[in-house]
Amino acid sequence: QVQLVESGGGLVLPGGSLRLACTASRDIREYDMSWYRQAAGKERELVAQMTLFGRQTYADSVKGRFSISRDNNKRVLYLQMNDLKVDDTAVYYCNLGPTNHGTYWGQGTQVTVFT
Repeated sequence: QVQLVESGGGLVLPGGSLRLACTASRDIREYDMSWYRQAAGKERELVAQMTLFGRQTYADSVKGRFSISRDNNKRVLYLQMNDLKVDDTAVYYCNLGPTNHGTYWGQGTQVTVFT
């Protein structure tokens, strides 16, 4: 069992920045970890992933603006979000997995970009 707790969401103007953090209740070094988001009325989508080997992938819509990183010693996954746009407004979720027991999700943190 793994608990994931996201933090760092909030309200920001277009062009602003936020850094999300996801703290895990156990060691994360052996697992891929990802950030997803879900906007109102839309399906959940993958934003960024970092494998246990450090390989990063990004959704086309965030390339060049978002950066995923992890601190295995602190059991934390980060998402640095720069040049935020109104279309980035969503609930952002942390994901860990796959594991032998499936994948795990955090409760989500709201990011709102407003004019």
